[in-house]
Amino acid sequence: MSVFVLLMGFPGVGKLTIATELSFVFPAKIIDNHWFNNPILRLLDDDGATPLPKGIWEYTGRVRQAVLDAIVAYCPPPANFIFTHAGIDGDERSARTYQQISDAARQCEALLVPIRLLCDEEELARRVSTPARRDRLKSIDARASREKSRQARVLDPKHRFALDLDVTAKTAEASAAAIQHHILRVVAGDFGPP
Repeated sequence: MSVFVLLMGFPGVGKLTIATELSFVFPAKIIDNHWFNNPILRLLDDDGATPLPKGIWEYTGRVRQAVLDAIVAYCPPPANFIFTHAGIDGDERSARTYQQISDAARQCEALLVPIRLLCDEEELARRVSTPARRDRLKSIDARASREKSRQARVLDPKHRFALDLDVTAKTAEASAAAIQHHILRVVAGDFGPP
């Protein structure tokens, strides 16, 4: 059976870094949210701190859907995937992205395992402001990161196999090991009734 792991967390939490480490211990293809975003964001004069134009995310959503449609059409079981998503609770676009990935998992008859990556506000602001993030068209605005930490919550899909993982003091390797352990429990059916 295929497994779709969905790593969700605010910008800077380490989604891609953890996904990379996880792929060493759990064979899977990584589908980073910036694969969908960057073809569109590269068209803009984005500095990583100025708010983006309002309708831009509709275009990235179309790219995401095309990739998910290709996964459904061409990836036979047991193809595993690790997706990253900066989902926010109560945000319509975040919920739509989650639903797109969930629908693809259902169509592939794959287990969906959502992982909420949580991080302390100050550590998150430190991580988000690293210059290397800008090279990948990622946000580097520490002030916006702090505001998001105070005003929002990471998307909580209330899914049976969801895991909340605080990565504030964890290395990417330790986070990947904890996620791998959780995935193995899910695959083994080591969960009580929903």
